[in-house]
Amino acid sequence: MDGRTITRADLSESVFQEVGLSRNESSDLVETILGEVVEALARGESVKISSFGSFTVRDKGQRVGRNPKTGQEVPILPRRVLVFRASNVLKSLINGAPGENKG
Repeated sequence: MDGRTITRADLSESVFQEVGLSRNESSDLVETILGEVVEALARGESVKISSFGSFTVRDKGQRVGRNPKTGQEVPILPRRVLVFRASNVLKSLINGAPGENKG
């Protein structure tokens, strides 16, 4: 693994290469898709992308935590957390399941 990170620009370039839209149109398309995902999650909706996975927002209640250095109890406030669950197809591709194409 080379530690490379895929960026928005990389996604836009892929759309440009694969679909044939202009670079500006490709960038706008990527931004629109990501914007829709973010807005849906902000509304508390789930986002499911076939053969990739699903994003959900989960509410976590208030609880008592502990400072690891001092051992002092500290309240942890309620919050919303983003959860990603990979699809079985994605898990198979990542784990190189027999019979699956790897690209």
